[in-house]
Amino acid sequence: MDGRPVLVCTEYEDATADLVIAELNRRRVPVLRFDPGRDSPAPMVLAAHIGAGGTSRTKPGGGWYGRLTVGNRTADLSAVRALYHRRPSPYRTENGEQAARFAAQENRRGFGGVLGALPGCLYLSHPQAIARAEYKPAQLDAAARAGLIVPATLISNDPGEAEQFCAEQATVYKPLHAGSYDVGGEPAGIWTAPVEAGQIDGAVRHSAHPFQAQVPKVADVRAVAVGEQVFSARITAPPGVVDWRAEYQSLTYEPVACPDETRGALVRFLASFGLNFGAFDFAVTADGAWWFLECNPNGQWAWLEDSAGLPITHAVADLLENGASRHD
Repeated sequence: MDGRPVLVCTEYEDATADLVIAELNRRRVPVLRFDPGRDSPAPMVLAAHIGAGGTSRTKPGGGWYGRLTVGNRTADLSAVRALYHRRPSPYRTENGEQAARFAAQENRRGFGGVLGALPGCLYLSHPQAIARAEYKPAQLDAAARAGLIVPATLISNDPGEAEQFCAEQATVYKPLHAGSYDVGGEPAGIWTAPVEAGQIDGAVRHSAHPFQAQVPKVADVRAVAVGEQVFSARITAPPGVVDWRAEYQSLTYEPVACPDETRGALVRFLASFGLNFGAFDFAVTADGAWWFLECNPNGQWAWLEDSAGLPITHAVADLLENGASRHD
């Protein structure tokens, strides 16, 4: 049995990671799960070495070596086969104190820096690649270059430009970042919504706003790419629903085949960012065309596997189990 471990970096309440860990356990693949934002400075202990001279014990071929210990479990850094970077907690800055802020930044760069430079480790995906791919303007550019159909889009803080764009076609607004937002003290989502030229006012000047031509869709598709495999589900919402995420209880799902041309474009998209995973959203028109809307480089998929019968857990576990001798 291959004793090289898979590291799973995520918060402790992560049902998606639970599925993958259970599958890896079934395959008897060693797993070390940790949440650096919550586990540091204890119970996570890192002892990483590199370089020659002094007391350093240089490893053949160079690279980081040493150990990562979480509780009573330890992983050899030079023998990690894969790191599954899911959704770790932010590094803590208790009470906003200067020393705590300094420690949090040092932990992020120290723990995160070592974990992002492990020799011979497959990353699903590399945290720096995930961070790059979270920028929507970069996504739209990469999608167009990969050969996907991208709706006409304007990103601007110019009210006049925005008003003209909205007057030229049916338009929707969507946020550039799905961050937390409170309404009346309660967390709320900012969903994609139609916007008309007459609704544009001077408030647009306060930040960059994305406006996009509204695709006359008949359904949506969520396509989950794991390496070069793509699993797709057609999502049907009630009539008039623009953003299906606002109507989870009213949706129906069915597995659909991803067209070969689109699958190839998704693989090229991931390669352009150095990703091994992506959750893609498409609007599907009556002629069967798939219009690219966005990609979540670390998106959720567990509910879709259950609803549409897609074997995503096995695909993720396969990738992590097989590992790779390269950095993505």
